[in-house]
This record gives sequence, structure tokens and C-alpha cells, in this order.
Amino acid sequence: MATDRPEPRITLHPHSRRVRVVIDGTSIADTTRAIELRERGYPPRQYLPRDDVRTELLTPSETRSHCPFKGDATYFSFGGHQDVAWSYQQPMEGMEALAGRLAFYKGVSE
Repeated sequence: MATDRPEPRITLHPHSRRVRVVIDGTSIADTTRAIELRERGYPPRQYLPRDDVRTELLTPSETRSHCPFKGDATYFSFGGHQDVAWSYQQPMEGMEALAGRLAFYKGVSE
């Protein structure tokens, strides 16, 4: 039976595929516990658990942003690379699974 219900704007998909983040030859993250966030109009993003990220290599940035669907994000830099990653510490309702996880911009991850 067909449904007239529209697809949600954002969906979360936990998976066990390996996700690695390497910047300038330095391994920043390696996990098989990512959550893929799919948002209409945007490329899929992998949100990685902090336990699988070498957070000691990241520096908190002054950059902040707000998404009306996910909440307020804080950003992190690595060496001379500004704002390579972001995190939602207190995401909005329905996005709680992202809390504290880190996502990295495409081009710095593999």
C-alpha cells in the first residue's frame, strides 16, 4: 500500500563500515561505529564516536553554527586546517544519537 507521508528531511543510519579520517598523513580517527546522517540536499555525513577520534590532536575553534534541525554545532581545527570537524553537544529532539559525536568535512576523510 502506498503512503502519502513524505520522507523525513534527516535520517540516521548506524553502520559497521570502516571510516577513517587522515589529514596530512596523520590518522585522526578510525571507527566501525559511525552513524551516517542523510539530509535532503546535502551529502551524507559520518558522525564518529569520540572514543574513536584522537581528540587530543584537535583544537576547539571559535566557530559556531546553528542548524534548525540538528541544533548548535561547535567546530574543531587540526594544525593549519581550520574547522575540519564539528559536533552537536546537545542536539535537538530526534537527533540525540549525534550527541558528542564528530563529523569531518569531505576531503579530509576516507
